[in-house]
Amino acid sequence: MYRRTLLISFAALAAAPLATARAAPPAPITVFAAASLTDAMQAVARTYTQRTGVPVRFSFASSSLLARQIESGAKADVFVSADLAWMDHAQKAGRIDAGSRRTLLRGRLALIAPADARVSLKVAPRFPLAQALGATGRLAVGDPAYVPAGIYAQTALTRLGVLPSVQGRLARADNVRVALSYVARHAAPLGIVYETDAWAEKGVRIVGIFPETSHPPIDYPAALVRGGNPAARGFAAYLQSPAAKATFRRYGFRTFG
Repeated sequence: MYRRTLLISFAALAAAPLATARAAPPAPITVFAAASLTDAMQAVARTYTQRTGVPVRFSFASSSLLARQIESGAKADVFVSADLAWMDHAQKAGRIDAGSRRTLLRGRLALIAPADARVSLKVAPRFPLAQALGATGRLAVGDPAYVPAGIYAQTALTRLGVLPSVQGRLARADNVRVALSYVARHAAPLGIVYETDAWAEKGVRIVGIFPETSHPPIDYPAALVRGGNPAARGFAAYLQSPAAKATFRRYGFRTFG
């Protein structure tokens, strides 16, 4: 009887590590995503985690900053950029799984003002943007030197023949959400952000939408980062699912396929 008890005890001990391993929670997936995706991507991730049990954590910032961090070896599993150029940058650095790359979303560029502002403008060639800023007002934009939203804005203003009149009056932000906050806080009377950002902030209103011919398509590519968590492949696939696309559309993005 004593010997049988010992055998049972040793068997239980031997099985314990296996039971512990089976009970271990899945490793989280780390997603580096453009700041303009903050609300939509978090909503998509919540549903994904509910369905799979796999947690998803984010780093939201300017696509340029995220691409450079990935290039430098930052630990990320998925990268979603606000333009093609910074995804190209990370891919040329050898950090992106090119076969996993897909164009996920498309957006539009909007001129915004504080929600209580009375300004009225039609975004068109040579529209009076400088006059609408007033004597001392500045135009909030992502920094055109490296922030995708700012690069789109600068291109649009150039093609519309307006940039020279406001070139010295830009309030340059580190990312599009910071530019959005400048307008929401009345630190700037006008700003240029993505339409979807304006939808997410009650403190601003859309004055006008920039013609799509005034700038390159605002496309969001997504891809796996080399050497990342293998489970990230499932999340990358989910981003293209009907359920995820429906969520993105609710937040104002256009989807492909």
